[in-house]
Amino acid sequence: MSYTALYRKFRPNTFGGVIGQEHIVKTLKNQIKSGRVSHAYLFCGTRGTGKTSTAKIFARAINCLSPTEDGEPCNECALCKDILVGRSVNVIEIDAASNNSVDNIREIREEVKYPPTEGYYKVYIIDEVHMLSNSAFNALLKTLEEPPAHVIFILATTDPQKVPATILSRCQRFDFRRITTDDITNTLMGYLAEEGQDITPEAVRYVAQLGDGSMRDSLSILDQCLAFYSGETVTLEMVLDVMGAVDQTVLFEMTQALGKKDSRRVMELVEEMMLSGRDIKQFVSEYLAHLRNFLMVSTLGDTTGVLDISGENLERLKGCSTFLSPQEAIFLIERFSYLQGDMRYSTNERILLEVELLRLCSPWTQTDMTALAARLAGLERQVAQGVSVQIQPVEQKAAKKEAPKRKKRPPALPEDKKKLQEEWPLLRNEVEDVILKSQLKQVEIAFKEDDLVYLVCAYAALTDMLQKNMDKIESLLDKAMGKSFSLQTITKEEYDRWYEVTYGKAENKAEDAEFESLLGSYFPEADFEE
Repeated sequence: MSYTALYRKFRPNTFGGVIGQEHIVKTLKNQIKSGRVSHAYLFCGTRGTGKTSTAKIFARAINCLSPTEDGEPCNECALCKDILVGRSVNVIEIDAASNNSVDNIREIREEVKYPPTEGYYKVYIIDEVHMLSNSAFNALLKTLEEPPAHVIFILATTDPQKVPATILSRCQRFDFRRITTDDITNTLMGYLAEEGQDITPEAVRYVAQLGDGSMRDSLSILDQCLAFYSGETVTLEMVLDVMGAVDQTVLFEMTQALGKKDSRRVMELVEEMMLSGRDIKQFVSEYLAHLRNFLMVSTLGDTTGVLDISGENLERLKGCSTFLSPQEAIFLIERFSYLQGDMRYSTNERILLEVELLRLCSPWTQTDMTALAARLAGLERQVAQGVSVQIQPVEQKAAKKEAPKRKKRPPALPEDKKKLQEEWPLLRNEVEDVILKSQLKQVEIAFKEDDLVYLVCAYAALTDMLQKNMDKIESLLDKAMGKSFSLQTITKEEYDRWYEVTYGKAENKAEDAEFESLLGSYFPEADFEE
């Protein structure tokens, strides 16, 4: 006899076997008992939460010849048995992913006219209904709104946002929740007892966590692990080997190494993971979840109902605060999120991971304000712990070479030139020529020590384009300013080079002000000297 996968073998046959959806089960059973069954239902929710299983149970319950007082199907009568084995002509399952044309819906419209050959209702279960075409949805509208009394539609989807509002308004909507890790763990333990399989509780719980709220995913992972270690007691380490996942210890050690900026230890951990056959993408995904858990622990304090982790790992997360601050955790989450996105298009994930980790261990490579905030938070944490912070002095000679003193300051602009420079963004928007208008958006007004007005172009080719329209530009300025100007085109690179030779490198006062503001938020008593 062929082997049956666990997720098929343990598919629930009664409402009582549906895990984690009590709010839906209770409503459906009450409708059956009171005789208030609707003509159309929409079951929404992520994969593996019981949508199709519930639809099949509901189809049996409303057609059962001897249902229980609680609204459950008996699963013993001829109708229930026919539906269970899939040979009933009254329960029609349709995969909308492969039957999504308007012709398929027209066939349904023709079939619903005929009453069921046996039982009370003809039930259409349309799975992944969001895959139907717009024409198919439109063809379904009238039938869905006023079907014959003997027809019930059950639409199932993982993406309700793609279902038209006209369809949603004609259905009773039920949202299936993600199943909790505890519910999945307890259910899997019951299944394993039935199968007579030996597996440690820690391994079962980890399998439940990998399922991410999906019972089917958890059963598939469990099936894979049992097949790989047939006849053995499956442990957590074995599950990690099968899934290419990393031990929780590696996550804590990586956090400590990044907090201490220990690049050697970071590279050693990556090498250990590769030698153990761990998957890089899986590590990044789990490390993001680890950082999220640390952030919750360090900011919320009481994480009851928020985190689904063991008490031992909770204490270890609290201990991470000695070498990582919440601000640093936020920065790491941002960096690893970008890394996770980059890995989708890379053929060598290890190189991307190692480069990112080395960058995180070398603060001088991070120049944005988020990185600066993380570095300041790290310094604040070390000072609070009594750790002396060494600041490397910069040699005066080297500083002078890198940032030469300004030779002289540019002269003050006359009022007409100053006004022209201020009003230039508005003037260029008044150009009627669409092409010229788009070109001028990449042009700025600048001056040298002569009487010319320089049109600073973003790239060299733009200077040639503007030469053909200099008459229009001069006419625009003459009309707006009431004065004629002598214009000259120049590239931004040429102008910046002239400015640096003449006056030295320009100082960025905006960045200085932003930096001082950020420092002031961490060190309110500090004084800043120019």
